[in-house]
Parts: sequence; structure tokens; C-alpha cells
Amino acid sequence: MKDTRSGTDVPLSDESVDVEVHERSTVYRGAVWDVVRESFDLPEAGGALTRDVLAHTGAVAVAAIDDEDRVLLIRQYRHPIRMRDWEVPAGLRDIDGEDPAVAAARELGEEADIRAEEWHTLADMYTTPGGSTEIIRIYLARGIDALPHAQRTDRVGEERGIVVRWTPLAEAVDAVLAGSIGNATACLAILHADRARERGWTDLRPVDAPWPGSRV
Repeated sequence: MKDTRSGTDVPLSDESVDVEVHERSTVYRGAVWDVVRESFDLPEAGGALTRDVLAHTGAVAVAAIDDEDRVLLIRQYRHPIRMRDWEVPAGLRDIDGEDPAVAAARELGEEADIRAEEWHTLADMYTTPGGSTEIIRIYLARGIDALPHAQRTDRVGEERGIVVRWTPLAEAVDAVLAGSIGNATACLAILHADRARERGWTDLRPVDAPWPGSRV
């Protein structure tokens, strides 16, 4: 029997869809992001649907790799999960008009006091596609150097407690597979970086590769 729902003949690439949103209102306005309610038409659903969506600015993250193939990890406190988790440097795209690659370089300097000469796009991630517009672009940064003291910033809030660790990629991969690292962005960055290293850092996407999704 033929399965009419089979996608074997559909290209293995996420598809942007231009749906008609006929009603949109803000149901919660927060300090960092809002929650909006949208009603839209989706033909395969048989009519109109209404969904509450976390309207997120999007974010950037950095897999910084040094000449010894070590990845830079940082540990900081995250209140929603009550944990100090291991992450890669990352931050919101919350400055109007700022190029995302510039934002990534800024975050790398602010959180780890380093800079990089070589930049590529490593991965894109929809953090919660069923409920949030957030898309995180993870960059690969190589050619690492210490940021001059005059260009460093004073960390505030949770970032004051950041611990920095350069970790061999193989060890980081083992930690991900063992469940010792649970931060999704860090896991994706580590696994992608390790795969890129195995391929000799070839076939990397350019730093200005198009962003996925119609809202970015």
C-alpha cells in the first residue's frame, strides 16, 4: 500500500512557507521577548489555526577552535534550570542593525576575552519551532588571539561568574554523548565542529550565508 504521507520524494531541506496571518496581537510583553497570538490559514490543516508564539529576537553563538583543535567552553549559572551549565559563547541579536557576525564577535570578546581572524557559518538551529521564532546561528571561529585589555568589558550579572575552559574536541564530544553537557547550542556546536575538523575544515559555509526562515 502506498503511503500518501511519505516524504521520500521531497527534497531534504527545510522549506520556508508564506502563510497568510489575518490576525495578530501581543498577549504578553516581556523584558526580553513577547508572546504574540496569531491566527493564520494553513491549507493542509483544513482552515484557520490560532497559536501563541514567543517572538524572539534570535541569537548567535560561537564555536571557537584554537590551533590545538580545542573548543572554548564557558560555564555560567542559568536560573530557569538552576544549573551552571557548559556552553559556547552566545548572545541575543538585540542591537538594531548589527550584523549577526559582528554580534558573534562581540559576544566572543565579552564572554571570553578573545577574538578570531577566520569566521564561517557552522550551523543554524530552531530552538523550539513549535512555539518560538528563535533561530540561533552558530559560527566557527578560528585564528584565535587574546583580546587587548583595553577592549575588554566588565561582566555583569550571571556573566561575572563565567568560567572559561579550552577543551579538546574529542573530550567535548564524549561529554556530549555521555549526557554531561545538555546545552543544545553547545552540543550542536561541538558535534558540528568535530565533524568539520574530520573533514579538514573544508566545504564550510561562508560567514554571510543566508539565514533560514522568513522572520530573520
